[in-house]
Amino acid sequence: MTLGSKIKQLRKQAGLTQSELAGRLGISPSAVGMYEQDRREPDSRILSKLCGIFGVSGDYFIGSEKAVSESSVEVSEVFDEFTRRLTSEEGLMFDGVPLNSEDRMKIIDAIRVVAAIAQQQHRRKIEGGV
Repeated sequence: MTLGSKIKQLRKQAGLTQSELAGRLGISPSAVGMYEQDRREPDSRILSKLCGIFGVSGDYFIGSEKAVSESSVEVSEVFDEFTRRLTSEEGLMFDGVPLNSEDRMKIIDAIRVVAAIAQQQHRRKIEGGV
């Protein structure tokens, strides 16, 4: 399986269009199309982003057929770690302005809302409702 076909397969499994994937990668939809057609290869920065988006290891793209990383973790674990760090990290700033505890809680609450929506959509997709 070529690199391009792996990208295309993962994109389709994730239910993303080329435009949606391009938006997440910060590139043009035509670049995604060229990657999928093996007319161009993504650089290491884009490959790293693809691994993050699709939850695969770099090995998957460079040869190994195993898609899920050995170090796969649940989003909730990542969120819990992010929450711990956001609440305890000293000197955090947003656009050069120090974050107070209220600002930190607003960020955490916003992520909780988005995560709940994403989880609900994921469940519907799995159940065949979408």
